Amino acid sequence: SCTGMGTICNMGAEIGATTSVFPFNPSMQRYLESTNRGDIAGFASQVAGDLLTADEGCHYDRLIEIDLNTLEPHINGPFTPDLAHPISKMGQRAKENDWPMEVKVGLIGSCTNSSYEDMSRAASLAKQAMDKGIKAKSGFTITPGSEQIRATIERDGQAAILRDFGGVVLANACGPCIGQWKREDIEKGEKNTIVSSYNRNFTGRNDANPQTHAFVTSPELVTALVIAGRLDFNPLTDELQAADGQYFFKPITLFC
Repeated sequence: SCTGMGTICNMGAEIGATTSVFPFNPSMQRYLESTNRGDIAGFASQVAGDLLTADEGCHYDRLIEIDLNTLEPHINGPFTPDLAHPISKMGQRAKENDWPMEVKVGLIGSCTNSSYEDMSRAASLAKQAMDKGIKAKSGFTITPGSEQIRATIERDGQAAILRDFGGVVLANACGPCIGQWKREDIEKGEKNTIVSSYNRNFTGRNDANPQTHAFVTSPELVTALVIAGRLDFNPLTDELQAADGQYFFKPITLFC
C-alpha cells in the first residue's frame, strides 16, 4: 500500500540510508485521489515515466530481492532497531538474554506505522479479541499520524473500539516516541519491557528509563502482544483462552 511504502521509506534512515524512494505507482495514485489530492495524482501520472521511475539501464551497487509472501514477521530490539528476531524465535531469545517477558505497555503510532490503514488493522484485531471476551492485558497507547487520521478514526469507529479494548488514544503528536511520556506504572530504574511500532527504540528514549527494554514491530504485532501480555507469544501459532472457553488467534494471517 502507499502508506506501507511510506513506513518503509521512513525506516530507511534507521539503517543508515540517505534516502528511500519508491517509483510512482497505482497505489500512490489511489491514495492521493482518496485523500482529496487528485490534482497531484494527475500531475504525477503525467511525469511518472520520465521523472518518478528508475532510469532504464541504471546501475545499482547491490540488489536485494525479498519475497514478502515468505518473510516471517519480526520484532526488533531491545535498545536498537537493527537487532532483529523472527517472531518464532522471540520467546527463546528473550529467555536466553533474560529480557523481561511481561509486556508492560504497547504503543502504536507517531510518525511511523500511524496511517488510517495501521489504525484500522489494530482496531480489527482488538475487535476480534473483544468478540471473544478478551481485552488488553498490557497498557496500550495509540498515536494517530495526523489530525485527519485522528478525526477519521473517530468518525469511523476505530478509536471507540481501541478505547473499549483498553487503549488510550492520544493527540496526533510525537508523544512517547520522543520521550513525552510520564510513566506511572513503574519506577525509574525498574527493568521492564515495552513494545512499540515507533521507528526508534534507543536506551531511555521513550521514558528516560535505561532499564526499559523497548522493542519495535508492526502495529498488528504490538496489538497481539498487548492482548497476550507477553513477549513470547507468537500469534501465528499460539492460542489464547477466551472467556467462552474457545481459542483465539489461530491461525492469523494479518501480521505484516
